[in-house]
Amino acid sequence: MAFFLSCFENGGEAAKGWYGWYAINIDPVSRKRVLVGSGGYFGPPDSNGVVEIGYSVLPEWQRQGYATEIVKALVLHASTFEKTNSIVAHTAPENEASKRVLIFNGFREVGVDDGNLRFEHTR
Repeated sequence: MAFFLSCFENGGEAAKGWYGWYAINIDPVSRKRVLVGSGGYFGPPDSNGVVEIGYSVLPEWQRQGYATEIVKALVLHASTFEKTNSIVAHTAPENEASKRVLIFNGFREVGVDDGNLRFEHTR
């Protein structure tokens, strides 16, 4: 939490919308709102127009299209800003589901960073 507070304090209004988002659904049994997953950015685009995304879906909600929708929303949001030139994401080499989500959303594998696959989506 201290990290996010620091980002908002230092980034001011420009930091708004560039960090965490949550995916909520209605539980079919209890009819209560439940957390499905989250997604967000590692901050606003850098000086080269690059922004990194991250996302996660709780195990009981996986394989239902939520990760695909979260990534789609993150790409659409970031793409509305002229300063965004490319969007990157990293995933473990063995995470086949995450790789499929990224490829489905227009990302392509471009390399490896610290043992994780690097994917990029460009305009």
